[in-house]
Amino acid sequence: MDGRFSVEGKNLIITGGTRGLGRAFVFGLAAAGANVVVSSRTAGACEAIAAEARRFGVRAIAVPCHVGRWEQVEELVRRSYDEFGTIDGLVNNAGKAPVAPRMIDISEPLFDATVAVNLKGPFRLACLVGDRMKRAGAGVIVNISSGSARAPGTLAPIYGAAKAGLNTLTMALAIEYGPEVRVNAIGLGPTDTDASAGWFHTDEFRDAARRGIALKRGAAADEIVGTVVYLLSDASSFTSGAVLDVDGGIYGALGGG
Repeated sequence: MDGRFSVEGKNLIITGGTRGLGRAFVFGLAAAGANVVVSSRTAGACEAIAAEARRFGVRAIAVPCHVGRWEQVEELVRRSYDEFGTIDGLVNNAGKAPVAPRMIDISEPLFDATVAVNLKGPFRLACLVGDRMKRAGAGVIVNISSGSARAPGTLAPIYGAAKAGLNTLTMALAIEYGPEVRVNAIGLGPTDTDASAGWFHTDEFRDAARRGIALKRGAAADEIVGTVVYLLSDASSFTSGAVLDVDGGIYGALGGG
């Protein structure tokens, strides 16, 4: 394989790394030879996934962190650098997409928690890591966004608004920390994860996908790994400030959030 597509030997932080997409990223990147920091809110889950990642012959550590709390984000960065010395890549994957039948029913705590996990935390983590990367002379940040930033629907509008903000910050971060640091986002379509289990396998979603997605289906989590590898590798050396849609070709209204 062309060495430009390699992440072998790179030290990476993956947030939300114990379930769904994050778990797929951890295992996919470890299988490709990357050392990984596995982070999510639960210490035991982080250690269990890190232990599985070590089976690929790489270094893997568990650092629990609630990304919506800046003091925990700072501790995640400190421990990651203490363990690995340098961090080559950050995957801002942790997310929260609660739904409400009506926007009027969204409470202030739910609003604040959604913005904290999807926007505030990724912003602070990207700044802390991006600043160190710039001083070190190289690094890559990948923000996991969503097509909901463009078409949020009515069930999860705050999630969509937060992801739209993350897309904006992606460009701002790319300017702030470039040219040494590249910052990009992936705009995901419907993906089969723990969070989507309640609707992904329903007849309603399958019908909507057939009407509004070129590939007529949603994605498996493993199908997104290749895009993350590409963005973390030297193969994407001229890609920064971009939001790369990986959504199966959405062209119609899917409904929901």
